Amino acid sequence: MPPSAAEGDLADIRAGLPLLRRHGGLPVVFGGAVGADGAVRYTELAGVRTDAIRDLRVAPGRGLGGRSLAVQRPAWVRDYVSATAISHHYDAEVAAEGLRAMVAVPVVVRGRTRGVLLGALRASVALGDRAVAAAAAAARTVEQHIVVRDEAQDRLAALERARAAGGGAGPAAAAARWEEIRALNAELRAIAGAADGDLQERLLRVCARMAWAAGPQEARSGAPSLPPRELDVLACVALGHTNADVAAHLGVRPETVKGYLRSAMRRLGAHTRLEAVTAARRWGLLP
Repeated sequence: MPPSAAEGDLADIRAGLPLLRRHGGLPVVFGGAVGADGAVRYTELAGVRTDAIRDLRVAPGRGLGGRSLAVQRPAWVRDYVSATAISHHYDAEVAAEGLRAMVAVPVVVRGRTRGVLLGALRASVALGDRAVAAAAAAARTVEQHIVVRDEAQDRLAALERARAAGGGAGPAAAAARWEEIRALNAELRAIAGAADGDLQERLLRVCARMAWAAGPQEARSGAPSLPPRELDVLACVALGHTNADVAAHLGVRPETVKGYLRSAMRRLGAHTRLEAVTAARRWGLLP
């Protein structure tokens, strides 16, 4: 079963913390995802010495993380306990961990705050531009990963709707919906190219299942193996896109598209773009 949105947000936040720690020079980093109640719980931690802030629930507007959460902007303090610009609902927990200087930055996607990242020192010092910039950069990386995952989930949902709607349709409507499925397949492949880890693997598996379901049963054994990027190019070409269109869609150079296309044609024994697409569909490599 695929992870929920909240689980996915946590995984992305967890992956962003090492970036903050490494590039910001902050020995303690932590954060969490925003829950259904609008609060954040600090479940992801690195460099802590106690469990004082582990699972701490922070409401919007309270403490440094809550302030960043509420205003959707980075916030930082030289000394947490003595700072006058924040509330002090969590002083006991912060003091127990020995944290002083601290920066918090929200993870905001399409205007909605999805989480918060924090980094801290155990000394009262003015945080420099490096630490604040590193926190902001880590949050932007997390946001990009969430955007990709959200788009993938939207495309998967659209795919399921298109497949379900095609079940009882007439030939013309079914053909139109099948073309929509092919377009969604190409979109999913493009999104997979920008994703990484488990998300990328899942997207590519979905694309492979779509193609496998569409291909003729008798042609599936002995199918040639094409790298994912070559299939990405063929999926776009199958929709009638030019090399320039494909390059813009996949974020590569037109010369790169030509190279992928030549390689795919060679593997498929095709002499033209159309032959390559037809062969890929015949082998069950494309829907």
